[in-house]
Amino acid sequence: MNVPSGSLRSLLPRRQDYTAFRRSWRRDLVAGVTVAIVALPLALAFGVSSGMGAEAGLVTAIVAGLVAAVFGGSPVQVSGPTGAMVVILGPIVVAHGVGSVVVISILAGVIVLLAGVMRLGRTVSYIPWPVIEGFTVGIGVIIFLQQVPGAVGVSGAAHSTNALVAAVQSVMSASWPAALLPLGVVASVAVLMLALGRISGRLPASFIAIAVVTMGASLLSLPIDAIGELPQSLPAPSLPVVDVGTLPSLLAPAFAVAALAAIESLLSARVAASMSDTDPVDADRELFGQGLASIASGFFGGMPATGAIARTAVNVRSGARTRASAIVHSLALLAVVYLAAHVVAVIPLAALSGVLMVTAARMISPTVVRQVLRSTRSDAIVFVVTALVTLSFDLIVAVGIGIAVAGFFALRALSAASGVHREELPGPPVVGDERIALFRIDGSLFFGAAERILDRISAHAGIEVVILRLSQLQLIDATGARTLTQLVTALERRGITVLIKGIRPEHLSVLERLGVISSLRHPRHLFVEVDAAIAHARSHISRTAARG
Repeated sequence: MNVPSGSLRSLLPRRQDYTAFRRSWRRDLVAGVTVAIVALPLALAFGVSSGMGAEAGLVTAIVAGLVAAVFGGSPVQVSGPTGAMVVILGPIVVAHGVGSVVVISILAGVIVLLAGVMRLGRTVSYIPWPVIEGFTVGIGVIIFLQQVPGAVGVSGAAHSTNALVAAVQSVMSASWPAALLPLGVVASVAVLMLALGRISGRLPASFIAIAVVTMGASLLSLPIDAIGELPQSLPAPSLPVVDVGTLPSLLAPAFAVAALAAIESLLSARVAASMSDTDPVDADRELFGQGLASIASGFFGGMPATGAIARTAVNVRSGARTRASAIVHSLALLAVVYLAAHVVAVIPLAALSGVLMVTAARMISPTVVRQVLRSTRSDAIVFVVTALVTLSFDLIVAVGIGIAVAGFFALRALSAASGVHREELPGPPVVGDERIALFRIDGSLFFGAAERILDRISAHAGIEVVILRLSQLQLIDATGARTLTQLVTALERRGITVLIKGIRPEHLSVLERLGVISSLRHPRHLFVEVDAAIAHARSHISRTAARG
């Protein structure tokens, strides 16, 4: 792959990234610390929920968050472990083991990095809104269901089967009434978070709830599982041990993780740009930075990272103006590792389940769901299908199927908007006009509409000259051009002269390449004005009548 050096240079950090820092350093510092307070319980919870442990979640937030902040394409994006990534990593841990995630993180990072180098950042704009919302709803439900085993004190079941089945099995196999204790912790965290959220949206509700519940559990000496001992320093980077024999089996999961990382990061960055008046997002650089972030995370024993929309929103609302705020967020979390690891170790696991349950519930907006369902029938179907496939199968499969269903409805609407209309010849009627047919082709002549237009024109009988008006044709693809060639050829074979009027300049090359022009009886049968085409048609009818 030959990439110009100037192109690569545009993906690298530059001095302009920090031009506003002199004016905004106080706000960036406050925003970074605020986001770190919010990110700490989420990083721990996502690490535990993924099956890799709290340490992996914290390492990912620190390492990937720092690398993505420096190299990414958004000035206010905050990256780290996310709920969507946890959903896709859980089954990978069950199928391939914890060690495989490190390898997959590096492989996926390389794929995302290459996508940035190849300038694929704009492709996320082609994902329809109902697909994104269906995807989000499905992820929210899965994250909630994955916390049910931890909420009732059952370990090791979260990813063994479908999330719904695992949740039901956990409730059935839990030790009652002992399970009421972790369930009470979850309920306490949820109530505190919701209450604090009503008091002020600026309060770090999850952090305060975790702190209160942890102190209460310690003071009461409750017999409940905690996070356990964490390293009091960042692990040294190292190359993962790779079993060459199992590497091919990790490629498919790596591509799935890479696709999710790219989609979620670019969507998050796009939302951040709409919330902030900072510099616009460089989508290609964002992919490049996220790829480097996942690679770095893998070397430190972490998991793949993405842009985190909840933490990014907190960052923007806290006044962040430059990427320095995300850097401060990572450094603050690093300070926690070195200075407060013993405090984090006593946090109850059920408290983390409570944080994720509330987070999952907040991902699903009833207002947005109603808006999608009430928009159009096709959008509602796309939304529901995407959500159901996300719940039943796989996140990436869900996005693919959602886009396919949305594409089907879009093509059907485009085809319906395309058509062929027979028009009356302008001006006073002339003898022989009944043997001239003037057709106007509107909209798009593509594979979804070409056959219908061909049938419509071919159905007319008693015609000696057909004039095709193409000036209103907005789009034509190879199938449409080929169908037009077949139409002209079929009509000429039946002795009907075909005249074409108003070929748009942007369509001329494809019509020439696929034989539309050469299929005409004479090169002079191309016209710019309809009056000239009609005059030629009437002249042809007169000459034919004179010979008869």
